[in-house]
Amino acid sequence: MTTWDPFREMDRLITDVLRMPMGTTAMPMDLYRSGDEFVAKIDLPGVDPSSVDVDIEDRTLTIRAERRDDVGDNVRWLSHERPTGTFARQLTLGYGVDLERIQANYSDGVLTLTIPVVEEARTRKIAVQHGGEQKSLTEGSSAQTVQGEVAEQREPAMAS
Repeated sequence: MTTWDPFREMDRLITDVLRMPMGTTAMPMDLYRSGDEFVAKIDLPGVDPSSVDVDIEDRTLTIRAERRDDVGDNVRWLSHERPTGTFARQLTLGYGVDLERIQANYSDGVLTLTIPVVEEARTRKIAVQHGGEQKSLTEGSSAQTVQGEVAEQREPAMAS
């Protein structure tokens, strides 16, 4: 008596493909900026912490982790949906981050990477003088407006 049913297997494969959204990965990640640092949270449930490896080469941060099956060889799978093996994910880091101060923490199946922004790339306030009053603008926001206001301030000075 055979227990393998090719039609059931085909149905399972089609269901799996249709159920998984495009771009789904074995290492889903949230990435956000909080103040002067970027934070990446990567789900690695069931991964042995000793198998997690994070390294940087030429501004490419690579995360590798391995999830092993914890069952023996003499089993007959009824459902095997949890991916196993070695997984990897790469992030390309810009020049505004401090590669020397990146921190990694693995807790409760989540790898958290904290990537600080270098001092030179942090947002700073620049005071702009205009007709005797002073106002602050965030650097990088509307540089054209700042230049326009400075140009307007210079024109009357040149005319007199």
